[in-house]
Amino acid sequence: MSLDRRTLLKKVGLGLPALGLVSLMEEDAAGQAKQPPHFQARAKHVVHLFMNGGPSQVDTFDPKPELAKWHGKDIGSLSLRTERRTGAPMQSPFQFRRHGESGIAVSELFTQTAQHIDDIAVIRSMYAEVPNHEPSLMLMNCGDTQLPRPSMGSWITYGLGSENRNLPGFIAMCPGGYPIVSTRNWRSSFLPGAYQGTYLNTQHSDIDKLIENIKSKATGTTQQARQLQLFRQLNRHHQQKHSNAPELESRIRSFEMAFRMQTEAAEAFDLSRETKGTLEMYGDTTIGRQLLLTRRLIERGVRFIQAWSGAGQPWDNHSGLEAEHRKLAGQWDGPIAAFISDLKQRGLFDETLILWGGEFGRTPVAELPALNGRDHNHYGFSVWLAGGGVRGGTVHGATDDLGFRAIENPTSVHDLHATILHLLGLDHKRLTYRFAGRDFRLTDVHGEVIQSVLG
Repeated sequence: MSLDRRTLLKKVGLGLPALGLVSLMEEDAAGQAKQPPHFQARAKHVVHLFMNGGPSQVDTFDPKPELAKWHGKDIGSLSLRTERRTGAPMQSPFQFRRHGESGIAVSELFTQTAQHIDDIAVIRSMYAEVPNHEPSLMLMNCGDTQLPRPSMGSWITYGLGSENRNLPGFIAMCPGGYPIVSTRNWRSSFLPGAYQGTYLNTQHSDIDKLIENIKSKATGTTQQARQLQLFRQLNRHHQQKHSNAPELESRIRSFEMAFRMQTEAAEAFDLSRETKGTLEMYGDTTIGRQLLLTRRLIERGVRFIQAWSGAGQPWDNHSGLEAEHRKLAGQWDGPIAAFISDLKQRGLFDETLILWGGEFGRTPVAELPALNGRDHNHYGFSVWLAGGGVRGGTVHGATDDLGFRAIENPTSVHDLHATILHLLGLDHKRLTYRFAGRDFRLTDVHGEVIQSVLG
């Protein structure tokens, strides 16, 4: 049976005087101080731009001219089983054009993002395990489709800590509410609760709505500090009788963090401090404000930030794909380009690893009866990486001629996770946590670093 550190120190005879030492140890482990990586890190922060719902690879970053040849035609039985009834191939309604010195083809949906294509590594051979949102979200976020496991952001903050003790090390931003499977996307599971993601509803700009319940409406700061001190003393007294209760420690720290955030967060989330030029570059939109907040949080040492498209699954376009993908990409394209440019101007790009993508892709064949939407496709889809240690202007892997299945350098989600950890200076095989009698890791027993995307 595994023991938490507090219980272990008591059992070896240190007793209650050890509580102060353990408190310092847990404060460091809870993301309040930096911890050394396994080897030289290329990146210090991760920004996950999550296109939840599943964007179509053949309409964004994986052009398939062959689809035009077979558009609307019967190509007989396909070797891949789709989740819903699908029919003939559907050509992309969007034009692709080559960009940059690398000449990588990108859809017209992401023309502004494509201005940075020489800094981007496109992975066109991703594959997941099943064509359903819930398990695929869990796989992309937590490394397992079924079992409750810690999220990638939790693993990273557990491994590296945070650079700002007054802000969470892991923040998940999703405008308008939760995505599918809600808070399980950023849970800490069996890791201490301090590593769980803090949710922000970025539909709001008012800090009291952006982060709910952070301020007391009944008391001022001085009185609140006195209440917190009393609350801490009572909880510590209770904790002495329930020493093997890490969730209590997490609860105590959540109140302390919330109190410290009242000042720090108010400054970090105040976009009025930005110049007019910066505000115009990002645009006065929800996604624009969300990515500007992301840059401000990176400047303040937040380790892992997820920026979601919105509540539910916005990119899940089984019908009306042309209009919906154009609308969604229009919300993201300019802000992504602005975000990358801004990071470069401020010297933050090389230390910030950016991941773009969804939980899976979409079929090149259309859903019946009309040729205007695509089903889920986990056999082959695209994501891209940029920034911190990434070899830009590269393409890794390929799907078949129609964009169904990854056939060249098939890349699993475990491989992607291993690569992200590697760029942060973490060995995915050594980043473990002992729970229920075994050592767990984000990549389970899988994963190989994608060498071709390393700079």
